[in-house]
Formats: sequence, C-alpha cells, structure tokens
Amino acid sequence: MSAEFISFIGIPLLIFVARVFDQTLGALRILFISKGNKLFAPLVSFFEALIWILVIAQVLQNLGNAFAYIAYALGFATGNYMGILVEEKLAMGINMIRVITRSNSQKIQRKLREAGYGFVNLIGEDIDGGENVLLIIVNRKEVSKVVALVREVHPHAFFSVEEVQSVSDIGYPLKVSGVRKKKNKVSHTPFVVGDVMGNMRKFFVRK
Repeated sequence: MSAEFISFIGIPLLIFVARVFDQTLGALRILFISKGNKLFAPLVSFFEALIWILVIAQVLQNLGNAFAYIAYALGFATGNYMGILVEEKLAMGINMIRVITRSNSQKIQRKLREAGYGFVNLIGEDIDGGENVLLIIVNRKEVSKVVALVREVHPHAFFSVEEVQSVSDIGYPLKVSGVRKKKNKVSHTPFVVGDVMGNMRKFFVRK
C-alpha cells in the first residue's frame, strides 16, 4: 500500500471514523449530564476528549490534504446524526403526558388501566366549557405506545409530552419493561380543583 494512498485516503478515513465516534460520545455525554449521571458522564467525557486530540493531531499533520478537512467536517455532521439515533434508541428518562379532551375520558381511562398505566384525572374548565385532563407518568420508551392508545380512542384529543426531572419512588404505578410496578395503591378518583377551592372557602368562612 503506497504512502500516497495512506495520506489521501487512509488518513481522511481514519479522521472521519474517529470524528463520528467523538461526536456520538459528545451527544451521550450531554444526555448523561442532563440526567445527573455522575458515573458515565465523566467516563464518556474522557474518551471523547482523547479521540478529539488524536483527530486534531492527524489534521495538523496533514494540513496540505484537503480530504482531511472534508473528512473532519463529514465526521462531525455524521456523528451528530448518530448521536441523535443513539439517544432516541436509549430513550432514557421519564415523561409526563398531558391529555386534554372535551369528550368523556372514561374510554381512555379504561384503556390505560387495561394496559397497566397509572394516571390522574383532573376536571377543569376553559373558556368554552368543561375539559378532562389526564396526567400520565411513564418511562420515555412507553410514550409512543400511550400516545397511540390515546389516539385510538380519541383521534382529536390534544396532548403534550414533557420531560420529568425526577419522581418519588413510592406510590405511582410506572410501567417498566412491560410489567406494571406496584407499590402503594393509587386511587384514580377524579381530582376536582373546584371542590378543593370550595372546601377551603368553607373553612375560612367558618373561621
């Protein structure tokens, strides 16, 4: 294998592959930091920095090779794309799905119970009338399944998905790996904001 082939093909290819790994690790590092993982975040950071130094060293040694620059840029772009794919595959964390529907939510509630998902049902009002609000806490990997379940019952129901920073480990039936995790039993009795405010008003009136 000639030195010219190694210089113009082998080195840029090495730079490209290393840069892909570097950026993929960078995406994982950000993910672990956001989740507060004190073990994997520093470990991934170490290898990310090590690979980056090796890549930069190769680029500086081949300043006259335009393919090295192209390989560096392509590796950067591809690494970001791969990082997104890996992050979606891992799907770490817990999410809260908020479902708002004007029609009766009993069918959704029944489907959620049958599938083993915990939820809280709130009764609220908007400018046009009453609304049913369901709060569902699930592992991120389960979000697409819950959304599909909701759309199956109410195709036009409004929903939003939010990331949950932390949750207590007691009392809420999260669904983990297809098995419902039960601790203390949670009542699914609707929580009516108006009732609470009315009781508080009665309390202070008595005072």
